[in-house]
Amino acid sequence: MTSAATDFETARHNMVEQQIRPWNVLDQRVLDKIHGLARDRFVPKEYRPIAYADTQIDIGHSQIMMTPKEEARMLQALAIKPTDVALEIGTGTGYCTTLIASLAKQVYSVDIVEEYIESARQLTDDLGLSNIEYEEGDAVNGWPHHKPYDVIAITGSYYQLPEQYLNHLTIGGRLFCVTGVEPAMQAQLITRVSEDEWHNESLYETVIPSLINSKPKPQFDF
Repeated sequence: MTSAATDFETARHNMVEQQIRPWNVLDQRVLDKIHGLARDRFVPKEYRPIAYADTQIDIGHSQIMMTPKEEARMLQALAIKPTDVALEIGTGTGYCTTLIASLAKQVYSVDIVEEYIESARQLTDDLGLSNIEYEEGDAVNGWPHHKPYDVIAITGSYYQLPEQYLNHLTIGGRLFCVTGVEPAMQAQLITRVSEDEWHNESLYETVIPSLINSKPKPQFDF
């Protein structure tokens, strides 16, 4: 008879090999970090049986955990280095926060929902991570407090990304965001190439909930 822990371990291995790697995530550092972190610890209790499934998971407050392969593609695209200072907008369960912290030098994670922050802090404290600073607040129009950042990960969507975020990046800094409207939003990587130039790369199509308080698509009356 297998234990729940063994079942989860098998599910985690299968998630990496059957969902993530086939979705063109080949960065071994990213794969190793995901393989080594128990995602089931970060999922709301009632959804633990599907912690490793290829599906978005409801975490309350009209927000979700992205699918594992989307989280992995985000991490691979951001190409986080051990010297990087990262900003995460949308702490959520703290799962991506933990993965980013395992790759970066320092992470500032911001959320408007206090209970997300409290829960994530407890989990990352239990894991002994000391390079995460949690901040409660509305970062919908930017979070300049510790700029410039080498990496910015925005885990909710925008109709259109506020320009302030582009100026939060170091030269060479990378930003992940999802923009647009249903049924086909675009996940993108924006890289700051110089003081006044940014390179935009489309990664994949998806649909995720908008960041709390972000502006909806303008409505036009004819």
